[in-house]
Amino acid sequence: MIKLVITDLDGTLLTEEKQLPVDFWEIEEQLFQKGILFCVASGRQFYNMEALFEPIKDRLLFVSENGTYISYKGELLYLNVLQKKDITNFIGIGRNIPGANIILCGKHAAYVESNDAEFRAQAELYYQRLVKVDNLNGVEDEIMKVTICDFISPETNSFPYFAEYVNDFKVVVSGKIWLDITNWNANKGTAIEMIQKKINISALHTVVFGDYLNDLEMMHTAEYSYAMLNAHPEISKVAKYVTLKSNNEFGVTDTIKSLFGW
Repeated sequence: MIKLVITDLDGTLLTEEKQLPVDFWEIEEQLFQKGILFCVASGRQFYNMEALFEPIKDRLLFVSENGTYISYKGELLYLNVLQKKDITNFIGIGRNIPGANIILCGKHAAYVESNDAEFRAQAELYYQRLVKVDNLNGVEDEIMKVTICDFISPETNSFPYFAEYVNDFKVVVSGKIWLDITNWNANKGTAIEMIQKKINISALHTVVFGDYLNDLEMMHTAEYSYAMLNAHPEISKVAKYVTLKSNNEFGVTDTIKSLFGW
């Protein structure tokens, strides 16, 4: 019996236009009435995710910032914070990457130095609280994640600058223009395993959906692990199943309806 449904947002539950499936609210209500917990797990900021699901935010489980910030019913359950010296180091490296901009993802807000219009437009899609500062090194907040926005290519342009840190930190391409750096033990999979233990729900009773490389560990936390039809090849390799429809065709809700016979 399924007790926990987990989904990534961008490229998974959301369409390319950042819209929820037309039948999402009806499906979530049915899950809720059956006592099934619905969880959204994303690289997005918590405040952004909370706003997206405003009408039902008090009954959803939020795994945000790639597993470094977990909240349930308005209570912060977990925070995984980078050390100041490492943040300073990553800022210095990020400033030397051609065509890239840095975001510090903090407990209270996300922080940027750049006012570049294209960058700001992208950042505002994922960060509800976005603060412009003169110097990122002067930010006074608990920072969970350093994100690089790279319009050239996070895989080929930005990643090589951080390749030497992959044994000590989680350096992951989380989208077509995004590279995320967190502590080594911080990822969606670790966060979900922590939640499963806390609420006594096993992988046997869990369904998970994802599409990109920051969903990799998450695929191992569920008996029913689904890569989206539009997923990165590496995700399709590790998932047990692939949805019949893409994110633009509402593949998540379509699969849920099929699983429950709705």
